[in-house]
Amino acid sequence: MIIAIPVDEKSLESNVCVSFGRTPYFLIYDVNTEKGIFLDNSAAVDAGGAGIKAAQAIVDNKTNALLTPRCGGNAADLLKAAEIKIFKTINASARENIESYIDGKLSLLDEIHAGFHGHGGN
Repeated sequence: MIIAIPVDEKSLESNVCVSFGRTPYFLIYDVNTEKGIFLDNSAAVDAGGAGIKAAQAIVDNKTNALLTPRCGGNAADLLKAAEIKIFKTINASARENIESYIDGKLSLLDEIHAGFHGHGGN
């Protein structure tokens, strides 16, 4: 089981980043081997579409679940299409969120926001 978490720093003790698409890093963590890697989020500085690009990075790293405080609709749609479950994080470190996930204490994220696109609709 591989999970992804948006983090502010390259550390298991890092806070979970409040912005999925604009997070500086993703922790990709294998709960079976207890090993993780940190990926730079290249979408963080993009003018638009950061959530979708970040979601694609999660899909490309073959994750099974995303732990995040919030997620935009377009990113969530892409993740759901790839059968990646989205769980709502608690206000704690990445390590504590991993432990809570393993213990079955995190709930599915059911509050998907419209996203912060910076422009009006069509």
